[in-house]
Amino acid sequence: MAEPIRVVITGAAGQIAYSLLYSIAKGDVFGKDQPIVLILLDIPPMLPVLDGVVMELQDCALPLLREVIPTDKVEVGFKDIDAAILVGSMPRKEGMERKDLLKANVAIFKTQGAALDKYAKKTVKVLVVGNPANTNCLIASKSAPSIPKENFSCLTRLDHNRACSQVAMRCNVSSDAVKNVIIWGNHSSTQYPDVHHAKVKVQDSELPAYDVVKDDAWLRGPFISTVQQRGAAVIKARKLSSAMSAAKAICDHMRDIWFGTKEGEFISMGVYAAGNSYGVPQDLMYSFPVCIKNKMWKIVDGLPINDFSQAKMDATAAELVEERDTALDFLSQ
Repeated sequence: MAEPIRVVITGAAGQIAYSLLYSIAKGDVFGKDQPIVLILLDIPPMLPVLDGVVMELQDCALPLLREVIPTDKVEVGFKDIDAAILVGSMPRKEGMERKDLLKANVAIFKTQGAALDKYAKKTVKVLVVGNPANTNCLIASKSAPSIPKENFSCLTRLDHNRACSQVAMRCNVSSDAVKNVIIWGNHSSTQYPDVHHAKVKVQDSELPAYDVVKDDAWLRGPFISTVQQRGAAVIKARKLSSAMSAAKAICDHMRDIWFGTKEGEFISMGVYAAGNSYGVPQDLMYSFPVCIKNKMWKIVDGLPINDFSQAKMDATAAELVEERDTALDFLSQ
């Protein structure tokens, strides 16, 4: 057997983690022959809950799970880790302004970024889930200068999966028959779900999504707003935020980092914009189409972009620039 890898999950007593931990511990993410040490990090008041989660993981009797370490200390949580899944963040409370939310989260992700810098392996792969995910990811990266920016990414795979599913249902095919949808920009209601480059497998042929759906008005209207507003729709119906689907998306994202994307396919993830792709300003974490090989992502460049798409991509970039500038003000205080 391989040496165990060390994986930390923050916000580990929360409901997303509760849906996530079993899949990771049983080998769905890092491989069926990869032993794992799970470190569960949360705030001090949640430690009794973590004890219950540890008991449940023990009771699953999973052969790959070598150790489970519950902690509220970053120096324990981030010590020598191979992967970090940063789920915990300050949720938006009723009456809270976005600026207040950003300020609270800058403090959290500055601390966690500094801890990654000090204690984690320099090869660590960091996935930020806690919202506002793109900007939290940028703050964590800036607070960990010794870890390459390319090692940080934020979750837009849930939006990507939602977009695939909507197209699949519309075309009456299984979701794996849809590939190369793109989520551009921010994991917020300004994100742009784009199917101009997507393909749908019908019988033995791969056809452009627009040709299979045959409803441009839907693809440019209700489809986009459904994906953008899906998180709010789930909260309205369930009275809780997306957990099962978020956990599945986290697994998809990390598995693709570990094992790479399929030939001819790309997926969406929030990654560092260096200012040379699709007119996106530099120094943002922006969701692009990427392909992954040897644990390194590469933006899929050169896709033709029409005026409709460019306007949407620019709008979500503008929101990210505003978020970044507000967050950086707090970071420097």
